[in-house]
Amino acid sequence: MLKTMSEPDKKEITPEEAPENGKGIRNSGNASETGNRKTKGDFDLAAVYVSDAQYNRNIFFDTTPQAIRLYLLYNHWGLQILVYAFILVDLALAIFEDPAVVPLPIWVTSVIELVCLAAFTARLVHYAKVIPRERFWKDPKNICIFAIILLSLVDMIIYGALKASGFYAVRWSRVLRPLLLVNITEGRQLRRAFRSIRNALPQILYVFLLFMFSVLMFSLMALKLFGKRGLKTIEGRPYFTNYLEIVFDLYVLVTTANSPDIMMPAYNFSVYFAVFFITYILINTYIFMSVFLAVVYNNYKKYLKEEVRKLVRAKRHKMVRAFGVLQERKGEEEPVVSQACWNQLVRLVQPDISNAHRELLWSVSDDNNKGCIGKVAFVQLADLLNIQVIMMKSRPHPLKTWLPSLYLSSPSRLVCRMVQHKAFMYTYDLIILVNAVFIGLDEEDPLIANVEWAFLVLYLLEILLKLYSFEPRAFFSRHQFWNWFDTIIVITALIAMIINSALKLSGGYTSRQILDIVFILRILRLIRVVDNIKRFRAIINTLIKIGPTILTFGQLIVVVYYIFAMVGMELFKGKIRFFEANSTDPDKAFCGNPLLKNSVFAKHNYCKNNFNNVVSSFILLLELTVVNQWHVLSSGFTAVTHISARMFFVLFHIVVVIIIINIFIAFVLEAFFVEYTVDQSNLQSSLEKKIEELELGVKQEKLDGNLVDAMETNDNDMGNSESTKEKPALMFKIACKRYKTVDGLLQRMFEADLDPEDFAEDEDFDPNNPSNLNFPNPNFDSV
Repeated sequence: MLKTMSEPDKKEITPEEAPENGKGIRNSGNASETGNRKTKGDFDLAAVYVSDAQYNRNIFFDTTPQAIRLYLLYNHWGLQILVYAFILVDLALAIFEDPAVVPLPIWVTSVIELVCLAAFTARLVHYAKVIPRERFWKDPKNICIFAIILLSLVDMIIYGALKASGFYAVRWSRVLRPLLLVNITEGRQLRRAFRSIRNALPQILYVFLLFMFSVLMFSLMALKLFGKRGLKTIEGRPYFTNYLEIVFDLYVLVTTANSPDIMMPAYNFSVYFAVFFITYILINTYIFMSVFLAVVYNNYKKYLKEEVRKLVRAKRHKMVRAFGVLQERKGEEEPVVSQACWNQLVRLVQPDISNAHRELLWSVSDDNNKGCIGKVAFVQLADLLNIQVIMMKSRPHPLKTWLPSLYLSSPSRLVCRMVQHKAFMYTYDLIILVNAVFIGLDEEDPLIANVEWAFLVLYLLEILLKLYSFEPRAFFSRHQFWNWFDTIIVITALIAMIINSALKLSGGYTSRQILDIVFILRILRLIRVVDNIKRFRAIINTLIKIGPTILTFGQLIVVVYYIFAMVGMELFKGKIRFFEANSTDPDKAFCGNPLLKNSVFAKHNYCKNNFNNVVSSFILLLELTVVNQWHVLSSGFTAVTHISARMFFVLFHIVVVIIIINIFIAFVLEAFFVEYTVDQSNLQSSLEKKIEELELGVKQEKLDGNLVDAMETNDNDMGNSESTKEKPALMFKIACKRYKTVDGLLQRMFEADLDPEDFAEDEDFDPNNPSNLNFPNPNFDSV
């Protein structure tokens, strides 16, 4: 008989703690009865196929036992993290190389780079042992990595020899380092982003050419309108007399960085000249820039949809292979996979899965209780394993066990009901908002300081009351993010306040750093109020779900920034210098370069915006991405080098602001529309329905309408301790509907257009001959 307990006393359990069976879940079959026809090698091979499908890996590998073992090692998470660590070290070498933030001898950085290159070579050799040799050399990624390693070695030798001989040398191979991040096997998301750029470029080029034609036409009109009127800029220079200068100034005006400065000389001369600039801004800033976004969005969605279709077909293709390995025939019926084989396969693919969770997934796959499943149901296994399911085990509150008479008394039950009532949450939301008002007041006022202690006491009381009402292990379970957030914020603020008060009492000294921590923690507490508003929570959760994709585009930005930073450092290092505020050096007035004397760049004190090391280069590139004053920044480097230096900054603006940022916006728009408007996937719905059918579901709060499902942020997720209805000892609920991979989100975006029975089988694949499995993957470059 299952032990029952009230709903609040649930905690998340580990697979080892989970019982073999939950209410309504069928017992697994005996693997030795039906699975002994398959060898261990068959199960290992099938498990690799399923794992590849689960994580959307599309690698052609040999199916020999030795190759499979090497392939499993190649995909081990530890080695993957190690590869990223070596790439990070390789990229970070720019901090220590000339021009350096922290200078190190050349031999030190060279040895570190050699170790990194050796690690990349070992990884490449490992990959070569996994796949056939002819396919290894047909893969552009492998050739690119090999070329980067070889060129880096050549450049290192030449650079070291030139430096040792006292000659000037350039580390040109540094621009190749971020390409390793793109071409490693694990960088498929980043490669997809680059392909999005490549696919959108032709259409972007047409619009850009038309846009530049418009800028050139308006520049010519400006030359004829203003060139002969003898107008002067605010700096006293001739106004609109040089055609190339006019082109650059009007290009900058499209970004609005020099508005209205560029218009003022003409506007001061005649109000009617404002019509020229207004017309120009309407056409080029608002129409053409909007067209850029529309073209990027349209092409991006078109090509992304096709890639996702190929991605899903490749995943299903892998699952069909696994099915072909494990399939059995019963007479003239269609081939099936037995429950015993399925169980053994799942144990290999996901060893940490509990028996109860595994049986739940089987219940969804074998909805008709046949004891076996066909191809369509089997193919869903990869997606089922990617759905995050939380298991909750009922446990009594410790006080209920230790002091039952006290905990079950009428006053105790009244306290529990009060804490679990929504009015309790609203009361503390109001307290937090009142606290926000006091945060804005003068903290030096003794009354304000004392009131802050009162707020901290109230927050501590809230946590203690919740721990009294809810089972502590459930309250601090792994998925109760906001409970952890509140507790950490309050405890840390309390400790900081105590330390600050102790310092103040002991020596009359208040640590500014400790006060800063306290103030920040107070403000962070306001986030909790935002989360309690359902509609706000839906938006926040949507942003959280598309977070992995945002990180992917973050990697893309890092790659582009790194390349531009390396080029910028070689072009502009040492041309502009920064002097500390207390410096008395006369060169401080013009950033250490007489060519900047009386320049706008120097007057604005932009001297720290330079390419003298990789850190300042990245900060400068970020400022250029924001666009504001980017023409002033470029003017400084143009003044100390040559007018052609503008091309570097214009090219950066085109690549990052016009192309990459627009593609990023396009993806965020599409992902946000999908997440904010569509219902959950059919497979996930089936899993939830099965949980409800088995009466093993945890009650969760739903949002009105068809918004995304709420995160587990409400204390009600832990249940009501006063519920009189008995609950089963083991319960399930779907975790927050996030995705383990970006590919899961991409599939969700276009799954309505995908045929669920499109398995993309090869023509030469014989499902009746499981040994004939050495055939290629679908040919597309998504890995």
